[in-house]
Amino acid sequence: MKKDSKKEIEKKIKEFFEKLVEKTAEDVKKIKKLGMSLNIRLGELRKNFCKKCLTPCIPGITCEVRIKGKLKNVKCRLCKTVNRWKIK
Repeated sequence: MKKDSKKEIEKKIKEFFEKLVEKTAEDVKKIKKLGMSLNIRLGELRKNFCKKCLTPCIPGITCEVRIKGKLKNVKCRLCKTVNRWKIK
């Protein structure tokens, strides 16, 4: 089996996050593990899923979004974890 190059894996990761609505926590876990195996940083893409349960964040469906000052609070409806991100 031929190994994929780092560029091909990065492209695969970007395509994965474009269609995040159809994905499950297991899919996110697999793609995250793939990126970690080649030391690929997710950067802004990591804000698209819950840190704890890896559920894709879809506002109004799987998470609640609140803006307080310069912070964006994203609360997962499944595990009740709150992720806080600075607004640039």
